[in-house]
Amino acid sequence: MFSFFKPKPPAAEPATPATPVEPAPPPAESRPGWAQRLKQGLAKTRDRLGGQLAGLFGVGRKIDAELFEELETILITADIGVDATQALLDILQKKVRRENLTEASDLQAALKQALVDLLTPLQAPLDVTPHKPFILMLAGVNGAGKTTTIGKLAKLYQSQGLSVLLAAGDTFRAAAREQLQVWGERNNVTVVSQEKGDSAAVIFDAIQAARARNIDVVLADTAGRLPTQLHLMEEIRKVKRVIEKAIPGAPHEVLLVLDANTGQNAVAQVKAFDDALGVTGLALTKLDGTAKGGAIAAIAQARPIPVRYIGVGETVDDLRPFDAREFVEAIFPV
Repeated sequence: MFSFFKPKPPAAEPATPATPVEPAPPPAESRPGWAQRLKQGLAKTRDRLGGQLAGLFGVGRKIDAELFEELETILITADIGVDATQALLDILQKKVRRENLTEASDLQAALKQALVDLLTPLQAPLDVTPHKPFILMLAGVNGAGKTTTIGKLAKLYQSQGLSVLLAAGDTFRAAAREQLQVWGERNNVTVVSQEKGDSAAVIFDAIQAARARNIDVVLADTAGRLPTQLHLMEEIRKVKRVIEKAIPGAPHEVLLVLDANTGQNAVAQVKAFDDALGVTGLALTKLDGTAKGGAIAAIAQARPIPVRYIGVGETVDDLRPFDAREFVEAIFPV
């Protein structure tokens, strides 16, 4: 039986969550700006990648074969990946030959720009206004942060003046449903859920409710699964087919949520989910907890799907649209 979780009046105290939910942000005046938080969030990647590059491109170092070998090792260990690393090295080597460069220090700015150029095609903010309701289906493995990302997206879209409805399509985990209800209460958003049963049916019912209530955006959660679980991947394909039956052309966005801590495994996930669902956007979470932020470059080289959002913190406003230059500036030494 379906249930519509309606948030309590604003004056009421929120229920104690059964599973951890990120804390609300402190007052804006006590928090650093987004650029500073991005640098703080990417500190581990910057310390690992940027620190090594600073040493490699030090004053007095000459450009030679050994330098390129060291650079290759640095980029690969930062999870930029073999293919992306080779593409970047090719660009730098061509620049060296074309401009007759001899000083290693001349390559730092060139590498930074090459990374920006590689990542810029992924910079494509998501516009949820062309359709009403706009159906956004989220997918990903367990633990990637799908449910938390939904809560943050709900807050983001509300701040843009849009109405939101949440569909608790992860019917395998009661904790996921409860966590969504906490987010719904916090953001004053209705959550459509079902204690047991079929994920596709829950999401179908949520879409019908959204149409009846003139809702702008439906955020549809799905059960986490590994790409190797073929029967579960078929179930998520079914969810997508049911959404399309509810509204032809939907889902309007298939957003794959990736945990940045998985490094190169994130590339394998992108390929598997894209082959199964036709992923249209990525959300890269937990960048503040990893030194593997370079994986985004590997994704850009292997399967350049737009990165709609990146998450670099625990609070609701630490999920922001991806900006290639801003990202590169945050991981490079000053």
